[in-house]
Amino acid sequence: MRQATLLHQTLNSAKPALLQLSDYLLTHYRKGVRPVQDWRRTTNVAIDVMVYAILSVDEKNQVLTTYIWYRQHWIDEFLRWNPEDFDNITQMSLPTQSIWVPDILINEFVDVGKSPDIPYVYVRYHGEVQNLKPIQVMTACSLDIYNFPFDVQNCSLTFTSWLHNIRDINISLWRQPELVKFDKSVFMNQGEWELLYVLSHFQEFSVKGSDSYAEMKFYVVIRRRPLFYAVSLLLPSVFLMVMDIVGFYLPPDSGERVSFKITLLLGYSVFLIIVSDTLPATAIGTPLIGVYFVVCMALLVISLTETILIVRLVHKQDLQPHVPNWVKHLVLERATILLCIRDRKKFYPSRTQSSDISQHPENNDSTGTSCGTGEGVAGARPLPAQGESSPVVASILQEISAIRQFLEKRDEFRDIAREWLQVGYVLDVLLFRVYLVAVLAYSITLGTLWSVWQYA
Repeated sequence: MRQATLLHQTLNSAKPALLQLSDYLLTHYRKGVRPVQDWRRTTNVAIDVMVYAILSVDEKNQVLTTYIWYRQHWIDEFLRWNPEDFDNITQMSLPTQSIWVPDILINEFVDVGKSPDIPYVYVRYHGEVQNLKPIQVMTACSLDIYNFPFDVQNCSLTFTSWLHNIRDINISLWRQPELVKFDKSVFMNQGEWELLYVLSHFQEFSVKGSDSYAEMKFYVVIRRRPLFYAVSLLLPSVFLMVMDIVGFYLPPDSGERVSFKITLLLGYSVFLIIVSDTLPATAIGTPLIGVYFVVCMALLVISLTETILIVRLVHKQDLQPHVPNWVKHLVLERATILLCIRDRKKFYPSRTQSSDISQHPENNDSTGTSCGTGEGVAGARPLPAQGESSPVVASILQEISAIRQFLEKRDEFRDIAREWLQVGYVLDVLLFRVYLVAVLAYSITLGTLWSVWQYA
């Protein structure tokens, strides 16, 4: 009777149809009560999420900031009318603060974002209320940065009623799950992150045996675009490692290789200082690219140590001992075969020059003896008498003996230095190939892992 009287008064008034309908709907409306005629009836809220942009990913604080278009609708049994009584109005907008709105929020909220305020909702004549609004969402997310910069993150947005149990408010999906999964129609796809898909899952949960609550989870799966980081982080490191490998072609008996590798090591240290702010940092893990940089630094240190060892080995010193026989056997004979060195003959120890030098004293002694006895070659200059020339001859022979000993000692030092130089060259080739195999194996392993992660 009250509604009929109110309807009669409304129709007889001269107000516009929208004002008449607004008065009709809100005059005796109680927004503090769930809008059902029968309190046993459950209010079903259908929700939908469309990701508009990925604003930021804070790896250190484990926070994901997204901008979404959120939509929800439900049936309000107190907001119904007959369109024929109100100039065929089938829907109208009402202030959100004037009607009942479900208390659905996101469990992962960590901060209130700068979302625009949408103060109205759409109401259709059969009681359906549509609440459409954009939301800047700052949510907690377990970010795994081990695969940086080829990482894929999976963050959830859990919508649930904070107070009402599932008997009062149930949550459902507005659209089909497949439509939600691959919907990128409004996504801004020019940023660092690429939206792969959005999964949806409904479940009921209860806390310590209390009432059950309905919740709808949306899993936002995003992937980082690695091109910027590959150009700014990986390529400079690769170039420095290639230059370190090329440095092995410098002669090992020169000091230029040591200074060259020290310069590379210092350059790599400066490079790490520059890129340290670019790498994501967390308290629970280190990205694999950080381990890659540390291993590259260790390889550069090993390369410098190997170079110093080889230079020390082949450096000519007067007090160097002879190369041990077992070193000659292992390095100059076995290692050359193992390394497939073509000209292996030059690494074999040669005694021709030493034997020639050892024969010279005998020839000199025989010559001296023949000269002492006066039996020279025909046409030779006659020597003075033995008694008169004895001091002069003795002095000359002593000088010749000293010169001979000096030459023999010098040739011996040269032979020793040549032997150590041969050993150094073979060891340099051996260590270079081992180092090259280690670098290639390490690079191929990381490249394979990153390729699998990128295209998985």
